Amino acid sequence: MDPKLFATVFFTIFVAELGDKTQLATLLYASDAAHPKLTVFAASATALVLASALGVLAGSVVAEHVNPKVLRWVAGLGFVCVGLWVVLAPE
Repeated sequence: MDPKLFATVFFTIFVAELGDKTQLATLLYASDAAHPKLTVFAASATALVLASALGVLAGSVVAEHVNPKVLRWVAGLGFVCVGLWVVLAPE
């Protein structure tokens, strides 16, 4: 395992998920006293792992058909567009 790649992916995903609608939905479930916190955590963690697995699978399939340089440009432009939308969106 490449520790540098692990750290890069970990921190990128961790920061991207902070305040995300997934985290907010988990917060809402956990805030209900009737819901066991361990069940909420386990379900949320399992869903995130499955979503990540689908992302890795889709990425490997796409990488077989699309040049990696094109993928980096598309991903980079996508992040820039989302960032601009977040910054410039009216409140």
